Amino acid sequence: MAELDISTEDGGWGALDHLPGNPLMWVLILSELFVFGAFFAGFSVDRAMHPALFAASQARLDRVAGGVNTMLLLSSGLAAAIALRNRSEGNVKACRWWLGGAVTLGVGFLAIKIMEYADNAALGITMETDDFFTLFYLMTGFHGLHVVLGIVILAIVGWKCSSENVETGTAFWHMVDLIWVLLYPIVYLIR
Repeated sequence: MAELDISTEDGGWGALDHLPGNPLMWVLILSELFVFGAFFAGFSVDRAMHPALFAASQARLDRVAGGVNTMLLLSSGLAAAIALRNRSEGNVKACRWWLGGAVTLGVGFLAIKIMEYADNAALGITMETDDFFTLFYLMTGFHGLHVVLGIVILAIVGWKCSSENVETGTAFWHMVDLIWVLLYPIVYLIR
């Protein structure tokens, strides 16, 4: 299968040349950061327009579940970083083990998020409850889809364990971590 080459005339990617992994992943990462930035801006504007509603709805969230999920994703990001270090040292077996750990922690994140959604549903809290919960489900659900995609990417990277693949996959996974590290305080904590 031919490799896709969308480089500039001089054979490089410009500023993207110096980033780890495949430059196309960085194009995706930057576009995803813009999308989540728009979510965060919209959430902040809506919160400013309806502070009492947002405070009351936010008080119904399980901050502990969100905090545990933060620890799971940060630990998963650390496991991915250790996998990358092992791959750069030529230790493919250890790289695969650490990627497996990152995937397992990502699955744990999803399990807690699903339990949180189920608990909310049992209380009658849905996407249609109010503006806060509409945005809550859109933002956390979209992030959850990125976690699923990241898990798939890390699994493929573990299977096709080249240095570039591991760099590319862990770059995406760290973006998923970064988004949650911003999303958790914005949605769960800041009043």
